[in-house]
Amino acid sequence: MTQERSPHWSHRTADAVLVGAVVTISVLNSWIKGTNGLLGDAPTPLIATVSGLVSALLWWRRRWPGPVAVVIMIGFVVAFTPTPLAVAMYTVGTAYRRVRTLALYALAACAAAFLVLLTGRPSSSLRETVYFLSLVLGMLVLGQTVAIRRDLTAEAQEKAEGLEREQHLLVERAQVDERARIAREMHDIVAHRISNIVLTASALQVSPPARSAPDVARAAEDIRDEGHQALEELRDTLGILTPGRDRRQAPRTPQPDVSQLHRLVERATSRGQDARLEVNGHPEILPTPVQRAIYRIAQETLTNVAKHAPGATVTLAIDCRLDGVHISVVNGPPAQPVASEGLPSGGNGLIGLTERATLLGGTLTAGPHGNGGFKVAAYIPPHPGAPRVGENRGTP
Repeated sequence: MTQERSPHWSHRTADAVLVGAVVTISVLNSWIKGTNGLLGDAPTPLIATVSGLVSALLWWRRRWPGPVAVVIMIGFVVAFTPTPLAVAMYTVGTAYRRVRTLALYALAACAAAFLVLLTGRPSSSLRETVYFLSLVLGMLVLGQTVAIRRDLTAEAQEKAEGLEREQHLLVERAQVDERARIAREMHDIVAHRISNIVLTASALQVSPPARSAPDVARAAEDIRDEGHQALEELRDTLGILTPGRDRRQAPRTPQPDVSQLHRLVERATSRGQDARLEVNGHPEILPTPVQRAIYRIAQETLTNVAKHAPGATVTLAIDCRLDGVHISVVNGPPAQPVASEGLPSGGNGLIGLTERATLLGGTLTAGPHGNGGFKVAAYIPPHPGAPRVGENRGTP
């Protein structure tokens, strides 16, 4: 609000200073000038009073530049007030753009000067009138020059803003096209590979070795289900990057939440991990973004343990408190040899989890724990973006 009023008050302050200066000059000029217009023989205090009143009209010059200039011209004829007339003509020059309008005001100023020449004192009226008339017309030209400069500056600024908006639109369009291209590439590459995995798992599930070995059939079924779910989530995610997709259309697969944590741990156990889940409180009542973050943290950390610490015992603890939910994923040292050629990794898993927690107003830390183990600890407030309660509550 202060910034909106600053220009308004600066104009009023400038006008007050200008009017005060002009009034002072006009009053003082009533005693020293040789020509006083129609009031040439009147007492000096009266002339000074009229000059001051005429100068005070400049307070309204911004609102009514033309009428104020006309009244001041009359005052110029009556009491010979060149200073306020010069300011009024400058204002007219900045306010109007039509040549005909400016010419009419210039002719009116010349007529006022001619009347002063006819009615003023003959001693120095011609010299003073010509001098002040030149000053007044010069101020009119100066005002017009300033107005033209302002118009050119505003036009250039508007053009620059238009070019900036156009550039911004071009960049956005390029980003949309690039996202669409990336989505197509990811779909063609990743979806193709996952589809082959699903088809292979389906074939393995009905193969003779699977019929004779229930564990093989169960593993093939898990691989097929995981691949199918990955395909659905991939298509929903890539659909967001595709222009023209109906945003109101609901995803074909439900978004993961804390209700799927038990299934996530069961799958990890079926893959040979010693995974345990401990839940304290009721995380299912938390907002959907918080539940989704909890699931993604559990999913990523369990995957990391499977890759970097095979066979290790991993404990996933969810603790719901008044100040928010505290998540702890702790694993021991690897119980099996780590493969020399690990699974492909982008190296951004923990970075993405940290960003996700930060966006929700929480924190996430990760580092070595115990004798060869690793720990990921996260805190998320009960309401996304809410500040953390308490000064001494560290990350669990």
